[in-house]
Amino acid sequence: MLRVKSKYKIAKRLGAGVFEQTQTQKFALAEARSKKERRGGRGGSDFGRQLLEKQRIRYTYGLSEKQLSNYAQMAMEQKDPSGELHKALEMRADSVVYRAGLAPTRRAARQAVSHGHITVNGVRITRPSFQLKKGDKLAVREGVRKSPLYAGLAEKEEGRSVPQWVAVDANTLTAEVTGEPQYTPVESGLDYSTLFEFYSR
Repeated sequence: MLRVKSKYKIAKRLGAGVFEQTQTQKFALAEARSKKERRGGRGGSDFGRQLLEKQRIRYTYGLSEKQLSNYAQMAMEQKDPSGELHKALEMRADSVVYRAGLAPTRRAARQAVSHGHITVNGVRITRPSFQLKKGDKLAVREGVRKSPLYAGLAEKEEGRSVPQWVAVDANTLTAEVTGEPQYTPVESGLDYSTLFEFYSR
């Protein structure tokens, strides 16, 4: 699991979107002021830009260097590398658990899967990188639904935006993958083409 020392320090360098805790108006305003103060310096190198984007993607999904490299290398062999990489990252079990609102953060989602709290099609899984596909049904395991982690989760996550490709029943803590995630740079906030440049050096 990716260990993070200071989320706020990293988010100042990579952008607020990499962690759920830094996606606040207060942080955004502070970062805007900081950028304004830094403006006027020399532009970064291509390598620096590529490295920054790689780190943004890595921290957003909580991946190790090796994991991200493997995902990128597989995606670059496909006709639509950006679309394939986005799908692979979003269809990870921990990503879907987070997207479905069955965990408040991606880190919490990884822990939920690792600890065996999640089932896919009725089978308990413990691997956050487990790849889901259209039609798969996931759920919080019956034995842990009443634990403090999940008690009242439906009320806590009420109003949270859920992607169109996931159908959620918050009352039963279940979800179904009804489609596939589509990559759009603006919506995701990530530039995979820059990542591919980094790995193509």
